[in-house]
Amino acid sequence: MKNIVYFDLETQKSAEEVGGWSHISRMGMSVGVTFSTGRGDYRIYGEREVNDLIADLQRADLVVGFNILRFDYEVLHGYTPLDLRQVPTLDMMVSLQETLQHRLSLDSIATATFGLEKTAEGLQAIEWFKQGKLYEIAEYCCYDVKLTKLVHEYGCQHRQLHYTNRFGKKLTVPVKW
Repeated sequence: MKNIVYFDLETQKSAEEVGGWSHISRMGMSVGVTFSTGRGDYRIYGEREVNDLIADLQRADLVVGFNILRFDYEVLHGYTPLDLRQVPTLDMMVSLQETLQHRLSLDSIATATFGLEKTAEGLQAIEWFKQGKLYEIAEYCCYDVKLTKLVHEYGCQHRQLHYTNRFGKKLTVPVKW
């Protein structure tokens, strides 16, 4: 059985706090979450377990996420000399951007495809971190991993996804996953 690892993380600091988007590796991970099809479970990692998270990603046959090449992996590059972009990865945002020539949000896809919405946003997770609310971050991050998994599985099964454009119109995009 193929071990697909769905992945997302939240950060301790915003881009503004670390000197801009060119310093993503300085943001620090607050919480990372994976769902492994090989194990059939979710795992939640705090900053102290970041090496376990990196090892989990390296063991995957495929890592699936949304904006993980430019963001999540870059955050993790602050903790490891390994180039995580060498791990077999499907960044659904990048794949969709190549097809559509513009970026989509996970929320616009989940809402149009399943009627589900994200429960918060990254900046809220940073505030929770500053307040010591790691449980709330873990819950939010687990939900994003679940949405990522649902979107990927739907795309694999139906070879298309739905999304809402900036004018509120529901559209469909083909996928080759």
